[in-house]
Amino acid sequence: MKAFVDATKCNGYGTCAELAPTLIQLDDWGYASVIGDGTVTDEATARAAAASCPECAITLQD
Repeated sequence: MKAFVDATKCNGYGTCAELAPTLIQLDDWGYASVIGDGTVTDEATARAAAASCPECAITLQD
């Protein structure tokens, strides 16, 4: 499974990075991006991070 962040949708709330700090990082302005190639190692945490995004900027693909 891989995670993707749509940078055009992200509004920088940061909840995703709090929930999944090994998967999502925030840039200097607070916008999210995946770490590395976005490979998910903890599916439950990745799903929680994606569900926490009010803008639905995070998607998960098998």
